[in-house]
Amino acid sequence: MATPRAGPVRRGEGETREMATAGRTVTADDAASPDALVDRARALVPALRARQREAERLGRVPQESIDAMLAAGLYRVQQPRAFGGLEHGLDSFVRVGMEIASGCGSTGWVYTTGAQHQWHLGMFPPRAQEEVWRADPRALAGSSYAPTGTAVPVEGGWRVAGHWSFCSGVDVCRWMILGVRLMEPGTETVTGIGFALVPKADYAVDDTWDVFGLVGTGSKDIALTDAFVPAHRLLTHEQALSGRPPGAEVNPGPLFRIPFFAAITVCLCTAVVGMAQGALEEYIESVRDRVTRGAAVGAAKTIADFPTLQLRVGEASAAIDAARELVLRDCRDIMATMEAGRALTEAQRARNKGDLGFAVRLCVRAVDLLFDSVGGTGLYGHNRVQRFWRDIHAGAQHISLNWDAVGSLYGRVRLGRPAGPFQF
Repeated sequence: MATPRAGPVRRGEGETREMATAGRTVTADDAASPDALVDRARALVPALRARQREAERLGRVPQESIDAMLAAGLYRVQQPRAFGGLEHGLDSFVRVGMEIASGCGSTGWVYTTGAQHQWHLGMFPPRAQEEVWRADPRALAGSSYAPTGTAVPVEGGWRVAGHWSFCSGVDVCRWMILGVRLMEPGTETVTGIGFALVPKADYAVDDTWDVFGLVGTGSKDIALTDAFVPAHRLLTHEQALSGRPPGAEVNPGPLFRIPFFAAITVCLCTAVVGMAQGALEEYIESVRDRVTRGAAVGAAKTIADFPTLQLRVGEASAAIDAARELVLRDCRDIMATMEAGRALTEAQRARNKGDLGFAVRLCVRAVDLLFDSVGGTGLYGHNRVQRFWRDIHAGAQHISLNWDAVGSLYGRVRLGRPAGPFQF
């Protein structure tokens, strides 16, 4: 059945004032706890659902939704403490992200990617983090990680050029993290792969986003032409995977020791699982008291009394619960491994990557079960079940969630075969 929704959490000024509730004093630390963030995210869900269609009409997340998530402190969940963040673990981030995505698929996708970019930014050299957050601790970054651009070394940094696609949330971000091939000057020789951090003033946005799902993410293309990126705003793959990135100088906690590819797909899977939960809740709400009009099924009947529909709801509920718990189990395992000062094994990393893909597969199956029985009402543009159905199928197309790729990787490692070239 649908997860009960709690009421809004009321906070004190700046989360610094003590508050009395249920016979005890609630401190600022309580107000910044993972449970408090989840409650705040849950309180935003009704408004996010009401804005779903507006997000599609605009082709981006409405500014009211971004402002509400910033005001609730949700983007601080993985932001480094050194720059005003909360630096909570992956599992806490997942819980918050699933709530937001259950309200709106596009908003959830933009939130989870943007919130996890705060973690990625924490790996960059301290000077880069200063540039992003010192003037505005609420500044956000988007990304396009495929290395479709080039970076050529010059004195003091790099000359970066290229074209990048699928830049989710570009309209609400001040920075972009872009995948680049590190080139040997004057040649076509690639010496490495990295991430270039560039400010909004350096790139041009090309509105190519004409899609059937996740319409409100505004995942447009961007282009750079010979932009200078100082050395401290480039992070190599080797640094991001090392467990000792440059940012660890000011962010020594376990969160920033997680190898980049061992965790970055979590943000995508989180959004998908949240969308499935939202679809289930909307479906239950729409059919609970709905009565047939007769015709092929005979006299008017309450749809919720149909055993076939009950079976669909039962299977979808179990699948979504399983997906959620699978993702949380793996995220908690990653955090426990980092906190113990150990490295993730190949078996752990392959399992986690496979589990994320399988969780998405479960959720797509669950939403398909629901949409297949939604009836003619699902054809209308205002129907939220069909919007979640479109959004979840769009999200599942991401290469990092592709079951053929991640499932076979997991199977190969389980069988004792080489993992192959897949980065995980």
